[in-house]
Amino acid sequence: MALKRSAATALAAVSVLCAVGTPVSAQTADKAFDADQTKAIETIVRDYLVKNPEVIVEAINALEAKRNAEAAATQKQAVADNAEAIFSTPEGTALGNPKGDVTVVEFFDYNCGYCKHALSDMDKLLESDANVRFVLKEIPVLGPQSVEASQVSLAFRKLKPQQYADFHRKLLAGRGAANESRALAVASQFGVEAEELKAAMASPEIADDIAKDREVAEALGINGTPSYVIKDTVLPGAIGLDNLKTAIANVRSCGSVSC
Repeated sequence: MALKRSAATALAAVSVLCAVGTPVSAQTADKAFDADQTKAIETIVRDYLVKNPEVIVEAINALEAKRNAEAAATQKQAVADNAEAIFSTPEGTALGNPKGDVTVVEFFDYNCGYCKHALSDMDKLLESDANVRFVLKEIPVLGPQSVEASQVSLAFRKLKPQQYADFHRKLLAGRGAANESRALAVASQFGVEAEELKAAMASPEIADDIAKDREVAEALGINGTPSYVIKDTVLPGAIGLDNLKTAIANVRSCGSVSC
C-alpha cells in the first residue's frame, strides 16, 4: 500500500513536471526511491499514459497555452515600451479621423500581395467608421524595390502630407512591382516632380524613418506584412475587415482587443 501511495504521488509529480518541461534527473530520483520502487513507478507511469493518452494531449495543450500567454504578455510589454513610435505619425498623415477614439496601425510593404488585398479592408473600415484613426508604418522587407518605393513614399509624405493617403492607395493598388520609377510616376500624377522628390529622398530623415519602423517591428516580433497593432495587441496577417471591426468594437467596449 505504501508503495502504491508513493507511486501515485510520484505519478502526479511526473505529470506536472512533464507539463512544464522540467527534467527529473536520475540523481534526484535515486534519493527518493530505490531501484525496485523506481522501476515500479516507471511501469505505472507508462501503463497510465498508454491507457490514458489524452493526458499527453492535455499536457501539450497546457504547455502551448502557457507559452502563448507568455508570448502575448511579452508582446504587450513591447507595445507599451514602444507606444510613442508605434502610434505617432507626422501631422496630416493619419488616415481617417486624426482624433479618432481607436487607432489602428498597419505595418506594410508596397510589394506585399496580402497588403494589396488588405487595402480594401482599410478603405471599407474608414468608410464605415468615422471615429477610427489609421496609421501606416512602412517596413520594406521584400527587397531593394520595396526600399525604393518606401523612400519615394516617405519623401512624398514629407512634401505633401495631406495627399499621402491618396498616393499610398494609388501606389499600393497598382499592378506590377513597386519600385522607384513607378513610385515617381505615381507622385507625378499629384504634381510632384522627380527632382523635388529625389532631393527629399537624400535627406537622412527618410532612411531614419525606415530604420526606426523596422526596429519597432522587430521589437514587436513582427516578421511579416501586413501586421496590425490595436491598443496593446499585435494582430499578424491580413486578418480581414470583420476581425478589424471586432477588435475595434472590443476596445471600445472593454478596453482590450479581446473582451
